[in-house]
Amino acid sequence: MDLRTLSYFVAVAEELNISHAAEKLNMSQPPLSYQIKSLEKELNTILFIRGKRSLQMTESGQLLYRRAKEILSLADKAEEEILSLGSGMKGTISIGLVEGTAPHIAGEWFTGFYKLYPNVRFRILDGNSDDLIEKLRSGLISLAVITSPCDGQLLNSFPVGRDPMSAFINPTHPISSLEGDSINVSNLIGEPLIVPSRRAVIDMIYRWFREYKSEPNIVCEMDSYLDATALAEREMGISIFPQTAYVENSSLVMKRIEGEGRFLEYLFVWRKGHPLPLLEENFIDYVKMCVNSN
Repeated sequence: MDLRTLSYFVAVAEELNISHAAEKLNMSQPPLSYQIKSLEKELNTILFIRGKRSLQMTESGQLLYRRAKEILSLADKAEEEILSLGSGMKGTISIGLVEGTAPHIAGEWFTGFYKLYPNVRFRILDGNSDDLIEKLRSGLISLAVITSPCDGQLLNSFPVGRDPMSAFINPTHPISSLEGDSINVSNLIGEPLIVPSRRAVIDMIYRWFREYKSEPNIVCEMDSYLDATALAEREMGISIFPQTAYVENSSLVMKRIEGEGRFLEYLFVWRKGHPLPLLEENFIDYVKMCVNSN
């Protein structure tokens, strides 16, 4: 399974047609068919079910496709890093950002670092914290900003910001008319709640309610802040999300949740035991400097 063979396989998997994949690769069809059959023989499995007009990936094919994409991405990244050695501070920083205030925090770092090193480029992936941790494990990204907590045995980390947890409420709901811009957890007892799907955040919300000898009535868990606010607008329930998820509009009322520990902490993380390129080491140092100066 060399890189060229994997690139052939990826092209066929994406086109699901040998002829179209051969055109995409600028090669003839017979050699490409031979490469795929040889790969199947090497792996002792069937990667595609052959139809009259198109192919269908088997479960083995789907698994290999995911891994092949990761391998080819890592190979490109390694080549880029090696070529950049000795040619000054240049290259691409691959970083994952969780939804919420993370992009706002990171924007300052990107702008400042780019001014210092104009040959640097950024590749930004988004996702929830668990998605980004998995991308760190696989090597698709080297750095990330996630919400706490994190596995201290797997990841190096330092805090970069906080975001108050807030309730997003339909204006017709009685809670929306309570005086002030904040509410207590006791106001939410018995109310249907829409919450982030990350287990650590759900556990945090349960701890809030245990202070009042109660449990939250969670009716929906989701990753998307936009979808969560949309459901609150449509009176499915009250969304409990970080404050930065709120975009001011007449269809929602936002109230900050009062009390200790009613916030999300954002962490800058990277894997332990995996040496980073000099470019990314310097970026980490720059981020630490920005955090310490704020």
